[in-house]
Amino acid sequence: HWICPEVPLAPAARLSRDSPRRAVPPGRSRARSRGAAGAALLPSMLMFGVILASSGLLLMIERGILAQVGPPPLHPPAGPSRRDGRDSPAELELEVLRDTRNRTIRALCGQRSMPRSVWELPPGQRRTVLRHLLVSDKYRFLYCYVPKVACSNWKRILKVLDGALESVDVQGKMDHKSDLVFLGDMKPEEISYRLKHYYKFIFVRNPMERLLSAYRNKFGEIKEYQQKYGVEIVRRYRKNGGNSAGDDVSFSEFLQYLLDEDVERMNEHWMPIYNLCQPCAVRYDFIGSYERLRADANHVLEHIQSPSFVRFPERQAWYKPVTAETLHYYLCNTQRRLIRELLPKYILDFSLFAYPLPNITSEFCRQ
Repeated sequence: HWICPEVPLAPAARLSRDSPRRAVPPGRSRARSRGAAGAALLPSMLMFGVILASSGLLLMIERGILAQVGPPPLHPPAGPSRRDGRDSPAELELEVLRDTRNRTIRALCGQRSMPRSVWELPPGQRRTVLRHLLVSDKYRFLYCYVPKVACSNWKRILKVLDGALESVDVQGKMDHKSDLVFLGDMKPEEISYRLKHYYKFIFVRNPMERLLSAYRNKFGEIKEYQQKYGVEIVRRYRKNGGNSAGDDVSFSEFLQYLLDEDVERMNEHWMPIYNLCQPCAVRYDFIGSYERLRADANHVLEHIQSPSFVRFPERQAWYKPVTAETLHYYLCNTQRRLIRELLPKYILDFSLFAYPLPNITSEFCRQ
């Protein structure tokens, strides 16, 4: 058994090309069943994947099982590989997790009622994914950008590869629209060709960590978001909050806002990754992890055969990453009811990308 008191990291996973892919949006439904407490922990990572792929996900949230169960250590230690031809335990665990992720995606996306391509998605969902797929015709790849998962740096790389930017180290505010090619701006036959023949990749992140990063950045630093969203959130959820400038939104108020918001209408910075990139309708060849960003980014750059001078940018000096301790602090100071009710909206991000649900037990938070 693997019992993880902290949020573990997730690796990249290469998806098998012959896996059926279909999509269905996570709804606004909340878990209704109430299970008995004290269920036994899962015996293996494969069982972890089987349970995630089953219809018992929301029941497990209520029972608190998944908050106690995490995947094994994911990343092999740095250094030379073994010379005796045998995989190390860490390498084997990594392969188990990749297999678990692929099995889960096949199980959840392979149901008969789900769309098999972007053309079978409802128009709104199709527009969302197509406007998040960036195109490089020169290097024949599609990248689905996810806000708060290093997408600004990937956009810099695309601009450098296209010749629109001299270097990834060029300073200045990132223009997220100009000098970028979006798949949604192309004709249907052009879209279909690229989806079929181009290398497709995505980078993912722990869902709760991503939400906290968006909250701290947008409501702590960006006036536009404070005025557009913050003022309304405070007015809606705080008594006598009419005088707020939107720069004092609490994390609990933000989560309550997400709970009440229609997933399809969410801002892209907190819309679930599933809805942004539709990993069932789009057959991604590679899923990279924010937790091992540099190694996975180098893997992609090597695969697309980018010039040797193109490298993934260094982290900006001003950037303040969300640490595990920071995430635990915010979660443990938020009503458990609120987190439990919000999880179903992001359950596909947790399950498909093999992230464990947050541990918000009283025992853990007391530590």
